[in-house]
Amino acid sequence: MKTIRTAVLVSGGGTNLQAIIDASRRGEIPHASLELVLSSKAGAYALERAAAAGIPAFAADRKTLGSQEAFEAALLEKLEEYRIEVIVLAGFLSILSADFVRRYPNRILNVHPALIPAFCGEGFYGLKVHEAALARGVKVTGATVHFVNEVADGGPIIAQKAVKVREGDTPEKLQKRVMRLAEWKLLPAALEQVAKSLTE
Repeated sequence: MKTIRTAVLVSGGGTNLQAIIDASRRGEIPHASLELVLSSKAGAYALERAAAAGIPAFAADRKTLGSQEAFEAALLEKLEEYRIEVIVLAGFLSILSADFVRRYPNRILNVHPALIPAFCGEGFYGLKVHEAALARGVKVTGATVHFVNEVADGGPIIAQKAVKVREGDTPEKLQKRVMRLAEWKLLPAALEQVAKSLTE
């Protein structure tokens, strides 16, 4: 069976990366092969997760490289070297340029910790999303996996999953629940859906 060569881009601890690795081990992503992990920060714990899973992993440290152009050139060099066909942004905190995104039309997936179009776009990432949801008083939040285009969080939606907000939630509590109940399930399933469609 043909598999789609996949890279996961990360910036931090790599819990979404781990969810993909675990789902792959359980045979839930048969049409995608995890070939590469790239981090925008040297020393990100996600790199250790990749190494433990036997996946080649590299850091293209944005601060060290200095410019967006140099950073994206370093990413592209590795993506091309490993012949990557699909890219998953899993807690990747750098916005990619329109030029970069256009190279991979409908082949870059991102997970966002809210139900788009709520609490999304530039400036909404990590805990900030959950802080905004709680401040607004929503009763339901969740996660969205979408294709990446030139607009932050603006690409076509692939999948969404709702999560209830509970009385007494803090941003941290809500973040953990959204990860556990939505992100870690949605992202591997969406990757399989996209990879399978590319093999047909």
